[in-house]
This record gives sequence, C-alpha cells and structure tokens, in this order.
Amino acid sequence: MSNKRSGCLWFALVIVLCVSLLVNVGLVAGKGRRIGSELQGKLARPERLEERILRSGTGRDRIVVIPVRGLISSNVSGRIGASMVEDIKIQLRQAEEDDRVKAVVLAIDSPGGEVTASDILYNAVRRVRDRKPVVVSMGSMATSGGYYTACGGSYLMAHPTTFTGSIGVIIQSLRYNDLLGKIGIAPVTFKSGAFKDMLSGMREMTPEEKEYVQALVMQTYGIFLGVVAKERHLDEEKLRAEIADGRVVSGRDALEAKLVDGLGEIEDAYQKAKDMAKAPDATMMAYEAQFSWSRIFQRLDSEESSMGGKVEVNLTQKLLPALEPGRAYWLPGFYAL
Repeated sequence: MSNKRSGCLWFALVIVLCVSLLVNVGLVAGKGRRIGSELQGKLARPERLEERILRSGTGRDRIVVIPVRGLISSNVSGRIGASMVEDIKIQLRQAEEDDRVKAVVLAIDSPGGEVTASDILYNAVRRVRDRKPVVVSMGSMATSGGYYTACGGSYLMAHPTTFTGSIGVIIQSLRYNDLLGKIGIAPVTFKSGAFKDMLSGMREMTPEEKEYVQALVMQTYGIFLGVVAKERHLDEEKLRAEIADGRVVSGRDALEAKLVDGLGEIEDAYQKAKDMAKAPDATMMAYEAQFSWSRIFQRLDSEESSMGGKVEVNLTQKLLPALEPGRAYWLPGFYAL
C-alpha cells in the first residue's frame, strides 16, 4: 500500500513539474515574441489562418466571410495580430492571395471608429475588390467609419432596419477648468507654441483654436465625402447639401439615396457573392487562427503588462466606446457623450 501511495505521489509530482515547465516556456516564448515582433514582421509573413466551414459546397471554390464588428480602432486588441485592424487586414490578404477564394463577404456590424483605422480598412477592402468581388453585408449598424469601410466593396447590401450613413467627423474634448477652480486647483502650463494645448480641458479654447480644429474636422469630412461620392457615383455637392450631414438612415432610406445597392440578410449576401463570382457551388467559410500556446501566453503577458502586473477578467459589457480627447472619429453623433 505504501509503495502504491509513493508511486502516486511521484506521478503527481512529475505532472506538476511538466505543467510548470510548459507555463514557463510559454511565458518565455511570449516575451521573446513581444521583444522580437518588429524583426519578425520584417523577416516573416503572418502565419496562414485555418479555414472553418460555414456551409459546405462542391468543388474547390471558396467564399470567405470576414466580420468587422464593434469599434474600428487600432487600440482594440486583435485575436490574430496586434489589433482588430490588423486582424481584418490579415484575413483580407489571405483571401486575396488564395486562388480558390472567388469572393469575399464582408459582414459589418460597427458604429465606426477612428478616421485613420477606417481609412486603412477601406483601402484594404478596395485592394481585394480589384481582384475579386467583395459583397458587404450590413448588420444592425454600419455607420460612419463602418460605412466608410463598406464603400470599398463591390456590392453593398443592408438589412431594411440597418442603421447606416452618418457621414461626418467628430472630435471632442472635456472642459473641467470650472471644477478645478471650485476645489482650489489652478493649472500651470509651459508650452512652445500658442496651439500646443488647444484641446486641454483646463481652460477655455480661444476663437482661433476653435477655428483651427473646425478646419481640421472639415478637411477630414471632405475626404469622407469624396470617397462616398466617388464610390457611389453621386454628386458631392448634392450629398453635402442633403444626406451627408451626419444623420443616421435606415437601410431602406439608404437604398433610396443610393448609399447601398440592395436590401437583404446575410444569406442573401452569400448568394450575391456566389452569383458575382460565378461560383454557385462554392463552400462558405471563415478564417480562424491556429491554436498556439505561445499566443495564449503572449496575450496573458501583454494583459499583465498593461494592467501593471495584474491580470483581470472583465465580465461586464461596454455599451459605448470611450472616445479619447483629441482623436478624430467617424462615429454617429449619439456617441459624443
């Protein structure tokens, strides 16, 4: 009996040591990848993503469904790359380079997001469109930066109840100088130029600063307007005077205004992609990252670093994105809180 118990203890000890070794190797690999990520990006291509079958077809033809969900931002962590923007770019690139992939369905359910991030995705979608059809399927929302991204597609399809449009730009800041005065705190600022702290909440903006920021907003708005006018074959001045004033419209109204090409659900988008690609028996599929212990430990390590040495699991749902002061967004007006 004693020998049996001793054997069990030795077996348990070996298991614990193996798990400990695996964890430490994973952490070292994660830190090594984080330190060498820049070099790796230059020397190696991203790993090939696995294919997950959504609907089986016959033959070798494939149609890839790529989701764009939530706030479009380079600050949103990715599951494959460094950010959600990089995730989508990796999927688009693989779909573009795979000769078996005859079309892409871009499933957008997003309120929009950062100006630059949205523009990066728009151009990435447009590059794929130059080689094969890209059918955009809009979900509950494809507004502002979500609609900007959609404009890179070959065919835009919205649900009748989709919220889309919201062609506009927003920059916001929070002024709290009155509050500081009430508690006896006064800011002291040293700056190299008159405009260096123009979005500071510790003081009122000057008329010159307001004029400058508004000019930046209108410049960015002009880019958005130009893309919509070019991609949708609409008159820019008419757009500016009518629907491109930041308003959100339904999918049905968007069709009437020629912001989209048709109405339907995701299944209709699948069929449209098959028709445009002339691939009626294509397999519908999606991409997913290959399982990797190093990615899991790298993600834990990055979370630990960002939380100051702590790893926290947040089970609450963030209903509204946190807009950062001074950053330009393509978002509906009701996000300006």
